[in-house]
Amino acid sequence: MMTAEFLITSLIVVLIPGTGVLFTVSAGLFLGRRASLYAALGCTLGILPHLLASILGLAALLHVSALAFHLLKLAGAAYMLYLAWATWRERGSLSLDRPADAGSAGRIVLRAVLMNVLNPKLTIFFLAYLPQFVTADAGTPLMQMLGLSAVFMGMTLAVFAVYGLLAHAAQRAILGSPRVLGWMQKGFAAVFASLGINLALSDR
Repeated sequence: MMTAEFLITSLIVVLIPGTGVLFTVSAGLFLGRRASLYAALGCTLGILPHLLASILGLAALLHVSALAFHLLKLAGAAYMLYLAWATWRERGSLSLDRPADAGSAGRIVLRAVLMNVLNPKLTIFFLAYLPQFVTADAGTPLMQMLGLSAVFMGMTLAVFAVYGLLAHAAQRAILGSPRVLGWMQKGFAAVFASLGINLALSDR
């Protein structure tokens, strides 16, 4: 059921910096305003499979099957390490006026989608989170879950877009030095690598 508690809790969850926020902010800093919006869109689309899995009960497979969970977890960790490598070696991203063309837009969206799709903990999270706000007297559980999911995705897209645009504004305002941006780019690559290693070593 759509309540103030759900809206406030979801906003807090979305606002907490995670891999999606990190990716969106890095896109805004290094690739431009449009790239940050593409990243926000990709991160939002990337949670859709997890929401659907939770709604359809497929998350129970990940909860019961240790093998399925660990295989997806290792795939996600490997992809995070790939993102670290790609961020580290990105060429031409330090031009402050570099636009994101159609090809790079597709690449940014795909990277963001895969980053979230390959994180099995998101499915477990939504399986535990959404049912708390389903009530017996407010329509069918399926329709309630779909409605809650749509609101959560819309909130994610809006918040991530704001994160990305603020990052781009910060780039314009205080990060005009290519040297500073270069060090920040390497810093983001190191953080992606750290998150990948952490995911690989983590339990449920």
